[in-house]
Amino acid sequence: MRITRLETFGNEFLAFVRVTTEDGQTGWGQISTYNADITAQVFHRQIAPHALGTDATAFADTLALIGEREHKYPGSYLRRAMAGLDTALWDWNGKRLGQPVVALLGGTPGPLRAYASSMKRDITPKDEAARFCALRDEKGFTAFKWRVGRECGRDLDEWPGRTEEVIPTVARALGDGIDKLVDANSCYSPARAIEVGKRLQDEGIGHFEEPCPYWEYDQTAEVRAALELDVTGGEQDCEFATWAHMIARQSVDILQPDVMYMGGITRTLEVARMGAAAGLPITPHAANLSLVTMCTMHLLKALPNAGRYLELSIEGPDYYPWQEGLFLGDPYRVEDGHVTVLDAPGWGVEINPDWLARAQWRESVLE
Repeated sequence: MRITRLETFGNEFLAFVRVTTEDGQTGWGQISTYNADITAQVFHRQIAPHALGTDATAFADTLALIGEREHKYPGSYLRRAMAGLDTALWDWNGKRLGQPVVALLGGTPGPLRAYASSMKRDITPKDEAARFCALRDEKGFTAFKWRVGRECGRDLDEWPGRTEEVIPTVARALGDGIDKLVDANSCYSPARAIEVGKRLQDEGIGHFEEPCPYWEYDQTAEVRAALELDVTGGEQDCEFATWAHMIARQSVDILQPDVMYMGGITRTLEVARMGAAAGLPITPHAANLSLVTMCTMHLLKALPNAGRYLELSIEGPDYYPWQEGLFLGDPYRVEDGHVTVLDAPGWGVEINPDWLARAQWRESVLE
């Protein structure tokens, strides 16, 4: 069944992809968020020409072929654009077969534990603790992640003393029986990361994400070797050679690929297989409520080495105004700290037609 049409609907922040095959059937996917208008140009110039006319029922080889044909352009933009094709074709195949993507991946629909993920650093420790406790009591979350340091901060804090305050303030407010995670977003040198990591351990925090610049794999390995808690990372990495290097250097305890940064589900599955061979679990990065989180939900329900929970952003329109109104209904509804992967075909979500009507549209068609 040949691919005959590829469309993008987007803006600066996000773009959806619609694939159409010669029988008129469609599937929806998404290229990665952020600078999505640039990625859409890459999609139509460097992805669509190789995908049009290929078999939509067997697309893993098409994805590999794109990488070969565009071998002079490895890296982020190519993979972010490939994600649009990959995720749209998984949806297309699910709808063709009348099955959710999770079933195509070998898993089953149902509830999935989530951790409430804060994206904010410009929030006081007291206010962060208060909103976490409210979510714990109202939504039943049993795991939370918050931010320490400054993003790529060269050992600096968001403001002086914030890290030393936010660690105990939030951890103690949440109390026992809660999994506690923090993210440093590439802030620290190894010495400072180890110092912060020991503070985390003292407060019962078990997950220390991206403590050092993510590209410095030996630095992260040094931190991992010095601490008892889980040191995690990988969200920015999109090439298999990099993942192999990270695993070989024993940089992390948990691998955190992002489905959209990686280039889609198919390529993320390869990272999961690499992790399984090394005895490492997969807790993907999914830091907003676009399609990336739904794709990750289906993936986690199928992986044999899935981590303990899904990352679920708690940020609303004050932080992510562009994610408002993307879908009909409430696909990320939380009950007792869990979201639910439905048994509807494909991704099981419906993109808001009003949002699509306002988006920038472009198509590539088979001639």
